[in-house]
Amino acid sequence: MSLNCGIVGLPNVGKSTIFSALSSAPAEIANYPFCTINPNIGMVNVPDERLERIAQLIPSKKTVPATVEFVDIAGLVEGASHGEGLGNRFLASIREVGVLIHVVRCFEDPDIIHVGQHINVARDIEVINTELALADLETVEKRLAKVEKMKRLSKEAAKESNAKLPLLQRLEEALGNGKAARSLNLEKEELALIYDLHLITLKPMLYLCNIDEESITKENPYVQKVSAIAQQEGAAVLSICGKIEAEIATLDSPQEQVEFLAAVGLEESGLKSLIKAAYRTLGLRTFFTLGEDENRAWTFRKGMKAPEVAGIIHSDFQRGFIKAEVYRCEDLFTYKSEQKVREAGKMRLEGKEYLVKDGDVIYFKFNV
Repeated sequence: MSLNCGIVGLPNVGKSTIFSALSSAPAEIANYPFCTINPNIGMVNVPDERLERIAQLIPSKKTVPATVEFVDIAGLVEGASHGEGLGNRFLASIREVGVLIHVVRCFEDPDIIHVGQHINVARDIEVINTELALADLETVEKRLAKVEKMKRLSKEAAKESNAKLPLLQRLEEALGNGKAARSLNLEKEELALIYDLHLITLKPMLYLCNIDEESITKENPYVQKVSAIAQQEGAAVLSICGKIEAEIATLDSPQEQVEFLAAVGLEESGLKSLIKAAYRTLGLRTFFTLGEDENRAWTFRKGMKAPEVAGIIHSDFQRGFIKAEVYRCEDLFTYKSEQKVREAGKMRLEGKEYLVKDGDVIYFKFNV
């Protein structure tokens, strides 16, 4: 799975506004469809209170947070799977991301055009999901035709084809009914068989409700409908006010941002919640390296072993890996210094089979 998130949705739902606030890099924003033709890409710092606490206990010249990539993909419309509204170009961009963040407009504003003339979140969600399913259906049908031909080439080819055919037929049926490929809950072995298809609807989906300012402190009926749909699909759902997040992004200091959030009735920026949720949905976790010159949060994929994680820092670390000296960042918060962590017996040596955990502080020992 790719290590980035694609922001998708109908035109004029607030994707580019949210992206600009996320990356603090202005995206092309306008009140007409297809304003965003080429995808905007932004590297976003992952908020991590642990890194801030580490910096207080072990000061360094520089603090470097983990990052995650967000891609603002232009609005899809009905018919996108057949090339409508530059659809082929957009769908190609979607195939390259790891998680889909589906922005759903949950606010009324007569000054902002809605491509469906009025808001109907169930219809709006269905348009996007149907187009993604139809795009995948075309991919699966092409592969089915190829596999059928392969059966006639040799016994070996027939054996491989027969292993794939039932799975492809199940996918064809589900996608033909507008259902996502992920709804089949495929086994690991089945996913391996179709990995090279890069199906869009196999990607995890996170619904992001773009709400108005009033909905921050009161219930929004549109959000309730989106939540019901997300629950049926087993998808996550978050709410965010793109307009407010855009205003917060323009403030110069963290203190100003805190004061602004308090004034509108929020404890934390909705963007922080979104970034954290996207990071974990991608299967990403964080380990730390500490030193006088730099305290850094590094990104790794859940389930990686110590040598692989060492290789994220430098290939020599992986090639010459000997041991990893590891302790939990929570132990640092408890004991207040690395010396006391060591005295408490919380610092340990781990070998090549160690599965790195979120929140580990690591010093790698290697020899090349």
